[in-house]
Amino acid sequence: MPDWFLTRGGDRPARVFCFPYAGGDPRTYLDWQPLLDSHADVVAVCPPGKAHRAHEPLPGFDELADRIAEAIADEVERDPRPAQLFGHSFGGLLAFEVARRLRDVPAIGHLTASGISAPSLLPSDRVLGIAGLDGAEFAEALVFFGQFPPDAVADEDVLALLLPGLKADFELAVGYRYRTAPPLEIGVSIIVGTEDPHVGSAQIAPWDSECAGPPEHVRVPGGHFYFDPDPGPVVAVLSAHAESETHVEVI
Repeated sequence: MPDWFLTRGGDRPARVFCFPYAGGDPRTYLDWQPLLDSHADVVAVCPPGKAHRAHEPLPGFDELADRIAEAIADEVERDPRPAQLFGHSFGGLLAFEVARRLRDVPAIGHLTASGISAPSLLPSDRVLGIAGLDGAEFAEALVFFGQFPPDAVADEDVLALLLPGLKADFELAVGYRYRTAPPLEIGVSIIVGTEDPHVGSAQIAPWDSECAGPPEHVRVPGGHFYFDPDPGPVVAVLSAHAESETHVEVI
């Protein structure tokens, strides 16, 4: 596969393209493969600045979405198995904008956006404020999301390793500018942790206007990173839609 994608390989009947959250390592999604079992292959989307592409400069938000959409379009043309997009937090916003760009690609059948407010509300005031911080102040602000355990903020070695990538992703997020567009015709699922301090009912309600049909709303136990340490609930949603898409394809 091109440098944009990481996978453990396989020939399952569907695929899930997974977008990393701010500061996240796309390779962690590959650990979900055993849970998806025979339903779908996990394909982790790897933007510049992450994993094996750590040395590459990160483009602006729109260019990044354009380039990922082009890469996925090329990939599904090569291999037209049914596919869905999944992203958490910032990755959910990026997956949404990529879905907009792929609206004419038949293989893309579903979008699952996790832990992210409706795009029309972004960037949020909190994210704008955090992006303006540096060093330990920046790290302390991320404790709110559960990004860091409080004791990690005092570890300078940990901060030196993790903060540059996080800072770059936050700067990318604050550069996002929402534009109105026709609603998505594909199925859409919105997943939020019941104890997420950043994304609640008011933040997810406007998602309805982005979808031609009513989106599926899923609440799961936990905070912003509800899938850590148990990704079971989110994988169950992805598996169900993979199974549904392949069943329709067979018919």
